[in-house]
Amino acid sequence: MTRIITLLLLLAMGAHLIKPIGLPGLRRRRDFWKIGIFAFAMVMLTVLVRESV
Repeated sequence: MTRIITLLLLLAMGAHLIKPIGLPGLRRRRDFWKIGIFAFAMVMLTVLVRESV
């Protein structure tokens, strides 16, 4: 699951560099790092959930 989330968010970062997504906070090409922060948070959440089970 972690790999799938990581891969999808990396693809989103690449696509955002080519053509900005246009969501609030993601209107410029240089905002791609925000997707990276979100990806990091999602991976950490997945690891925490997996560890607690």
